[in-house]
Amino acid sequence: MFDQLSDKLNTALTKLTGRGVLTEDAVKEGLREIRAVLLEADVSFELTREFLERVQAKAVGVTTLKDVRPGHQLVKIVYDELVALLGERQAPLAFASVPPTVILVVGLQGSGKTTTAGKLAKRLKVEQKAPFLVAADVYRPAAQEQLATLGEQVDVGVHTEPGTSDVVKLVKRGIEAASKARARTVIVDTAGRLQIDDEMMGELKRLKAAVNPQEILLVADGMTGQDAVRIAKGFHDALGITGVILTKMDGDARGGAALSIYGVTKAPIKYVGVGERLDALEPFYPDRMAGRILQQGDILSLVEKAQTTIDEKEAERLAKKVKSKKGLDLEDFLGAMKQMQKMGPLKNVLGMLPGINPAMLQAAKLDEKKLKHVEAIVLSMTPKERSDPEILTGQRRLRIAKGSGRTVQEVNQLLAQFKQMQKMMKIAGKTGGSLPRMPFGPRFPN
Repeated sequence: MFDQLSDKLNTALTKLTGRGVLTEDAVKEGLREIRAVLLEADVSFELTREFLERVQAKAVGVTTLKDVRPGHQLVKIVYDELVALLGERQAPLAFASVPPTVILVVGLQGSGKTTTAGKLAKRLKVEQKAPFLVAADVYRPAAQEQLATLGEQVDVGVHTEPGTSDVVKLVKRGIEAASKARARTVIVDTAGRLQIDDEMMGELKRLKAAVNPQEILLVADGMTGQDAVRIAKGFHDALGITGVILTKMDGDARGGAALSIYGVTKAPIKYVGVGERLDALEPFYPDRMAGRILQQGDILSLVEKAQTTIDEKEAERLAKKVKSKKGLDLEDFLGAMKQMQKMGPLKNVLGMLPGINPAMLQAAKLDEKKLKHVEAIVLSMTPKERSDPEILTGQRRLRIAKGSGRTVQEVNQLLAQFKQMQKMMKIAGKTGGSLPRMPFGPRFPN
């Protein structure tokens, strides 16, 4: 997400970070480059101008503080203004004091609205908000069936009425069904159109007046750039949307929609879709996103993701195993790798670490398929071989290679890497979780 914007913005800032004093000319020169970067990323001209004016007003005349160079202070100024541009603070969903909370999901066709309704139900179920889905798209063929299928996958109730044309009555009956099922939140998947029109808005206005929703969430395609901002403004002017969910943010989105929507509508981005899986919907934190754009990492999101996906008992067992005399075996290694895979694509996970930039991830040539290859190799071993890799003779390695569909060279490479990892883990166990300083790099964290 925002790879190009992040790379170019940081390149522009790097030219200023080494200066002793930030003169007005130096700041203007740097801001001209930042201006080009933001406009290229599809940020609106008006918001770009206002953003740069605020940065310039704070940056000119900044002198050296103890241990902090003016260029680094400029990065902090840009960070603060990015946070303000993105919405200042995370905006949680508003819940009714007396359940159920009604959430209208609106948007154009093709923005991922129905899938997003399923993802939101999945997230609310994890948060123990007892969600219930109402299929109110009576126009698109198979829309109700699609939502029903998503409801089955998430294991939540779904109200459908095939053949019904009165949307308001359908939704009212859906809310009644949700109340009988003791649901705490009702997610209404409304009909989309190919474009904003009076008929569409008229139906949504009638629905809003009839059910008085706590939230009206616009689902907008992050890949559409400034079109997403125009669409958000149209929906906001007509309905008063309470928030936005940006989808497809794991693709080649230039970032302009995320950087512009709040500034134009003042409707906060509440979630972003970062993949096709039903758990690929993340809360949007302006401060964390600004940190990721400036390549400062997002450790908080990484920790939260780990907490929700990694089995705590298994993690404790592995930690004890690391400190034991025997250490980890290949069975443990396979388990740990599966835990990592639950956190999502490796590129996304590494992208949350400070100092990791898009160029580094590109150079690393991360191939998720290789993890599957490793899994196939380990699963082709007997339990005894996984427990004690030292017994793996040439003949055994050939059998494992044939059984996994990989080469003997790949089997040997995995075993060599595993042996190296075992040594490092033993050192970590003795030093309280830290690895020693290596000749080629910094001290590795736990």
